[in-house]
Amino acid sequence: MASVDQIAPLKTRDPGSLRRDVGLIGLMWASVGSIIGSGWLYGAQKAVVVAGPAAIISWSIGAVAIILLALVHAELGGLFPVAGGTARYPHYAFGGLAGMSFGWFSWLQAATVAPIEVEAMIGYAGHWSWAQGFLNANGTLTTSGFIVAVILMAIFVAVNFLGVKVLAHTNSAATWWKIAVPLGAIFVIAATNFHPHNFTSHGFAPFGAKGVLSAISTSGIIFALLGFEQAIQLAGESRNPKRDLPRATIGSVVIGAVIYTALQVVYIGALPLASFAHGWAKLDYVGISGPWAGLATVIGLGWLGWVLYADAIVSPGGTGLIYTTSTSRISYGLSKNGYAPQLFERIDKRGVPWFGLIMSFVTGVICFLPFPSWQELVSFITSASVLMYAGAPLAFGVFRDRLPNRERPYRLPGGKIISPLSFVVASLIIYWAGWSTLQRLGWAIIIGYVLLGSYAWYATKKQLPNAPRLDWKAAQWLPVYLIGIGLISWQGGFGGQGHLPLWWDMVVVTVFSLGIYFWARSTAVSTEAIEHNIEEVAVVDEGGH
Repeated sequence: MASVDQIAPLKTRDPGSLRRDVGLIGLMWASVGSIIGSGWLYGAQKAVVVAGPAAIISWSIGAVAIILLALVHAELGGLFPVAGGTARYPHYAFGGLAGMSFGWFSWLQAATVAPIEVEAMIGYAGHWSWAQGFLNANGTLTTSGFIVAVILMAIFVAVNFLGVKVLAHTNSAATWWKIAVPLGAIFVIAATNFHPHNFTSHGFAPFGAKGVLSAISTSGIIFALLGFEQAIQLAGESRNPKRDLPRATIGSVVIGAVIYTALQVVYIGALPLASFAHGWAKLDYVGISGPWAGLATVIGLGWLGWVLYADAIVSPGGTGLIYTTSTSRISYGLSKNGYAPQLFERIDKRGVPWFGLIMSFVTGVICFLPFPSWQELVSFITSASVLMYAGAPLAFGVFRDRLPNRERPYRLPGGKIISPLSFVVASLIIYWAGWSTLQRLGWAIIIGYVLLGSYAWYATKKQLPNAPRLDWKAAQWLPVYLIGIGLISWQGGFGGQGHLPLWWDMVVVTVFSLGIYFWARSTAVSTEAIEHNIEEVAVVDEGGH
């Protein structure tokens, strides 16, 4: 049996396995290309409406939170360079039930990002007369808008069918553009229109601490900064995963955090006073439906506005493209672990998991139906994303306990402190998303348990080769965590009953999360079971079952 560290390149492997064609730049650009998407087009405007100029603090908190999670993933990515890694770490540490759960959270997050990017593209396109019939007044897609959205999803899938090497080159070219345009906007607008008094004319933090914290989850800040895990999901296709994964993961977050913080500062400083004369909550100016392009036009930079309208196609398009890739790789990993039908493992001659791509297209089309706007989708997906990431710190702590001597290309300094801290931060971000969002997320989780649980039961009954072992004892903390976070949100002040005062609610979340963290570590599977899970996955990644 080969270990994960011994997986060979394609030339010596079974033709049914993934191809290792992606280098450091391809990995980093996959993550950066995911981070710089529709979030930069809308994030600054949405955040300032919720938090005022103190949105700068919101971005800083969000960046620290994501960096903590990225550091944990950097060690795990080098430790276990496998396709769909984010969905697999909990499987290694806690067995089948936790693995199935976090795998579903991971897939749910990835599958719904591409539709968000399509919504953003159509929203900005409304500037042109030919595209104004794509959206209803309430933000929902019209019939023609729905057709355009489906076509865009189909394009994402078609490019992915060309293979990971073509995808990496396509995404790298798009990412250079996606970085250049926001950087250019920052410098041009800051040099020509920047008013320091904008930061204090209506108060720096008009909505207080609650506004600052709410903006992190509800205005798109966390959504904008997410995406570093794309390098992790492509680990099974990396040429040198031990060296490149940590660099790509950390580097992409740093690049994204710097760009987004600068964008927020410049956006606030460039706004005309008349646009927020009635307060930040009523921010308005001509073209605000495309916030940056509209602002450029209002302040006399019409040529830049046209560039930004063009970028509104490229930036979300690139992110949607790579998340379509990620969705198929996560479903591939779910099937390898025995949580989904083996059809998701089918690879075509270009090394593409074709059925997973088709299902990502179908899911994306469905997502255009229930959510009427970009921000509603963002609020939902932020919670799903962070819930997905919360499994990594838990698994990290277990691996430090159970596998202390296993080779780590990158060992996180202070990992024993950063790991529980990052889990607490993830829980707080979920809580700040608000009760209404968590209610919808709860229903999505239930649907996942019905779908994946039904397959697990069927596979076990029929004694299929990939039937999973659910390990209920090792995951006994999981239902308590999910229900507990929901109850705290219901009683809290972020869209809940308001029975938990501000700050005390966060103390409750912190104490609760730390309790779950150490409970999970104590109930994890044994060292021998972890090694078995790792070797079992390595074998099926080599093409066997």
